[in-house]
Amino acid sequence: MSDCCPPPAPQSCHPQKSRIDYLFWSTLLAVVIFYGLALYHPVSSQDATLHAHDSDATVFLLSVHIQEMVNTLWWGVLLGIVMIALLAAIPREFIISLLGTKPGVKGVLRATAAGVLLDLCSHGILMVGAKLYERGASIGQVMAFLIASPWNSFSLTLILIALIGLPWTLIFVALSMLIAISVGVLFDALTANKVLPANPHRRDLPEDFHFWPELRRQWRDAHITLAGSAALLCQGLKDSRMVLRWLLVGILLASLIRTFVDTNSLTHYFGASLVGLLLTMLAATIIEVCSEGSAPIAADLLNRAQAPGNGFAFLMAGVATDYTEVMVVKETTASWKIAFFMPLLTLPQVFAVAWLLNQA
Repeated sequence: MSDCCPPPAPQSCHPQKSRIDYLFWSTLLAVVIFYGLALYHPVSSQDATLHAHDSDATVFLLSVHIQEMVNTLWWGVLLGIVMIALLAAIPREFIISLLGTKPGVKGVLRATAAGVLLDLCSHGILMVGAKLYERGASIGQVMAFLIASPWNSFSLTLILIALIGLPWTLIFVALSMLIAISVGVLFDALTANKVLPANPHRRDLPEDFHFWPELRRQWRDAHITLAGSAALLCQGLKDSRMVLRWLLVGILLASLIRTFVDTNSLTHYFGASLVGLLLTMLAATIIEVCSEGSAPIAADLLNRAQAPGNGFAFLMAGVATDYTEVMVVKETTASWKIAFFMPLLTLPQVFAVAWLLNQA
C-alpha cells in the first residue's frame, strides 16, 4: 500500500489493442436511447400504463421502466466501481488476512458479515465479489458474500422495516445469513474434495505478516495524489466492464418484463401454498429486478398474499438465479460448474425455509 495511489500509466482506460465488446456497447446504446426518450416525455410508469392502448404506448412505457431502473441502480453501480478501485489498491495480504487464510466456517462467517454490512445493491456487490475472488478469497467465501449481501444493506433493511415491520425484517436477515453460511461451507467442502476447482489466486500469508503493524507502516508510507486516485478510478471502471455488460442486459430484459407482465396480478395469486411458493420462485427466476425493486414485491407477497415464505423466497431465489450473477460468477471463475452450483445448492435451502415460514 506504499504505492496505493500510483501515478497513472501512459495508457488510457481502454487498451489500444482489444476486441470490441459488442454486447456492452449495443446494450449501452439501447439504454441511453430509451432513457433519453423518457426524459423527452417525463412521466411516471403508472401514468404511462394508463395509456397502454395508445399506438406508441409500448415503446414509451418501456423507456419509462428503463429510466426508473437506471435511476434506482446508478448509485449502487457507482459505489461498486469505487469499491473495486479501492480493493485494487489494497495488497492481497490484507484481504486474505481479513477474510481468513483457510477455507471453512470461520472464513465463511467473516465473508457473510462483510456482505451484510456492505451497503450496495445486488449489481454493485457483484463487482466487489469478483474482485474479492481475484484477491484470493475462497469460492465459499465469495458465495457467502454474494448470497448474504444483495438486500441486507443498511438502506434496504430500513426499507424492509417500513414495509413489513421490524420482526419480519430481522427474521429474513437472520435466515438469509444462515443460508449464506451453509452454502459457503458446502462450496468450500466441494472444493476441498476437488468436485469444484479451487481459486487459482489463493495465497497463504507470510509467516511474519501482522495486520495492524503492517497497516500502520503502509499507511505512513502511502502517497495519495489526485492523479493516482484518478488512475485507480479508471482501473475500477475497466474492471467493472464485465459486470456492467450483464447489468445492461438485465436492465433491458427486466424492463421488457415489466412492460408486458403485470406484476401486481402475479403477486395477488401467490398465496401460502405449495403451488404459490413454486410460482413465486419461478417468478423470481424470470423477473429480473434489482434489490431495491424486489423489496416492495416481497412485501406485497407477505402483506397482501399473507405468504411470508413467498416474500422471503422472492428475495433469496432472485439472488440465487439472477442470470447477471450467474454469468459474472462464470466469467470470474472461468467455470460453468461453479456458476451452476450456486442455484443448485441455494434454491433447495430457500424453498425449505420459505415453506416453514408459510406454515408458521
